[in-house]
Amino acid sequence: MDTNVQKSNKATLTGIVVSDKMEKTIVVEITMRKLHPLYKKYVTRSKKIKAHDENNEAHVGDTVRVVEARPISKDKCWRLAEILERAK
Repeated sequence: MDTNVQKSNKATLTGIVVSDKMEKTIVVEITMRKLHPLYKKYVTRSKKIKAHDENNEAHVGDTVRVVEARPISKDKCWRLAEILERAK
């Protein structure tokens, strides 16, 4: 059995970077489509979260994956896991 593999119960989200003006912090907009329970119509919901970017490598327009982390500051409890696609 491989001892290096760990199962993580941390939540991961995928979104688009909308701001990278802060030092070591990015703002990621997460959009999701939910089915309305009564009207059976899909509604687009979005929320913005702050994520820790240690090396300032993500920029506006990049598609990124963020993972749940311990509270880093008042608003930051996510960290950048990987950059999926660079902005064109």
